[in-house]
Amino acid sequence: MSESGIAVREPATVLPDPETADNVVYNPSFEELRSFSEHLETTTEFGSPSYVSEERSRNADKTKNAIDHDFDDDDLAHFEDAVTFVENNEMVCLDRQMGRHDEHAYVCRYYVPKEYGRIALAWAKLFEPVDDPDREPDFYTVQVPEWDETAVRILPDEGFTAVLGSDYTGEAKKSFLRLHMYYAKQQGGLGLHAGSKRVELERDGEMETVGQLFLGLSGTGKSTLTAHGLWLDDPEDATMLQDDVCALLPDGSVAGSEGQGLFIKTIGLEREEQPGLYDAATDESAVIENVDVADDGTVDFHSDRYTTNGRAVIQRSELASAGEDIDLPDVDQVFFITRNPAMPPVAKLDPDEAAAAFMLGESVQTSAGDPSAAGESIRVVGTNPFIMGSKGEEGNRFRDLIDDLDVDCFVLNTGTVGEKDVGVEDTVSLLRAISRETVEWDGDDATGLTVPSEVPDMDVEDFDVASNLPNHEERLAALREERREYLAQFEDLAAEIRDAVY
Repeated sequence: MSESGIAVREPATVLPDPETADNVVYNPSFEELRSFSEHLETTTEFGSPSYVSEERSRNADKTKNAIDHDFDDDDLAHFEDAVTFVENNEMVCLDRQMGRHDEHAYVCRYYVPKEYGRIALAWAKLFEPVDDPDREPDFYTVQVPEWDETAVRILPDEGFTAVLGSDYTGEAKKSFLRLHMYYAKQQGGLGLHAGSKRVELERDGEMETVGQLFLGLSGTGKSTLTAHGLWLDDPEDATMLQDDVCALLPDGSVAGSEGQGLFIKTIGLEREEQPGLYDAATDESAVIENVDVADDGTVDFHSDRYTTNGRAVIQRSELASAGEDIDLPDVDQVFFITRNPAMPPVAKLDPDEAAAAFMLGESVQTSAGDPSAAGESIRVVGTNPFIMGSKGEEGNRFRDLIDDLDVDCFVLNTGTVGEKDVGVEDTVSLLRAISRETVEWDGDDATGLTVPSEVPDMDVEDFDVASNLPNHEERLAALREERREYLAQFEDLAAEIRDAVY
């Protein structure tokens, strides 16, 4: 790195002080932010603002960080360009707090051109006001949508991200969440692209709490399952704590990140199937992005006029299933969401198998990552596209944590077994029974996995892999070989995890 480059200096020393800079509007209200982009707004039938961005998904192929990539002078110049732009243009600057856990709560400072106040509006509704106004920021992001080159560059140790040439809200959000996960790993934990949930059940006349985590790529059902009430009877309850990113800590607690809102996918959103998410997305407090909204404000969540990656920032206060807390005191169960037709609707994993499942990260590509490949099979370590540093070490850390904490892990198929659909009712029946510990488990000769033999309110025999998957022996053998080859690339992954391929 160049000694004169921004990379060796704290962003606080080179970015303008928003409290004194004449060209910076510091911590404006939601109403002011909305007014800055009123020329870009269509007001929905619910009174909420709707916007259409030029970029409609993250630019993963144009994102580089200083840990996994060798930064040259051109990479470092992006930070200098970002700083110079802030100095010479009308900007908005916002400070928000990410997380509440003492050691995993960070002050985030975000700069964006004033005319793009809509991005700041959506971003600010995800995180909370800073609880200590005298605290200096931990992380900084500068987003310059109109830049003539698209590039996202991250200096993890300096806590500085430059987002150039993209006006997608998700880039602002993930610039900070990516660092939240990275710093959790530096402190002995592990950042996870996961939703967290607290389930309270009645057993023998007493209430018992079960803490759950759901790992999955954006758009694969993570939000739906994390927010689902499991059709429990009062006084039992299921409460969503986090929807997207959290940190598993060595003591078994899970630190949350987003305290005020959620960034949800809206394509196909219906009240009948997802009443809580639908009601929150149709509240006037929501911010809609890349959804088909007619001139008269009528919203069509089923249209892909702009993209299948339509989004809404919704408020936790408008989501009945969301709790006031964002931290989970203890985790008991971890679920890996997949849509692999060669997998049973659920299987129970030992720690090494769970770490293998974490490393395999089997899912389907979604429009949030690569719209051109949506629906194709994909493997992403930890179902987390935002890992910085060794991926093999992530798998080792995950195995050690769940083993030490005695956490039960499962792979959950929300797609099809062969050609047989696993419906939402089936998945909920499985989750409810696993939460209650009323599932009978047995070995499966076809897959070699531990699968349910009896589940209340569900005929699990109907989802037998051998019966539903044509040529199952050949396909499963080929799948195991693919998995072994995939895991072999991670040289620092523990041998026992590579050998645990199922």
